[in-house]
Amino acid sequence: MNLLLKLLLTALAVFTLAHFLPGVTLSGDIYINAIVVALVLAVLNVLVKPVLVILTLPITIVTLGLFLLIINALIILLADKLIDGFSVSSIWTAILFSVLLSILESILQSFLKEDKK
Repeated sequence: MNLLLKLLLTALAVFTLAHFLPGVTLSGDIYINAIVVALVLAVLNVLVKPVLVILTLPITIVTLGLFLLIINALIILLADKLIDGFSVSSIWTAILFSVLLSILESILQSFLKEDKK
């Protein structure tokens, strides 16, 4: 249940960013496509991202971790290629989308956390 809720929150964040961020578009049935984008991003983050992080570990260390922004943007561009109703115009837009998506997901998920006593 928690995984499904996080997926729906990510879909809400994708929908919101696609609405406000120029260069990111959802077409067709935008609600279903937002859920598909969230699902594909989750799968790519689990399967592809660890391989990319390991392969680019030296450059990530040299750039003090900033290269992880490029890896996140590449994951988003890969999702763009895999999903017909989702498009990102450039790598710079993908980097901005990645950063804003992380921030928005953190804000949305903070509303769900309960205070532990």
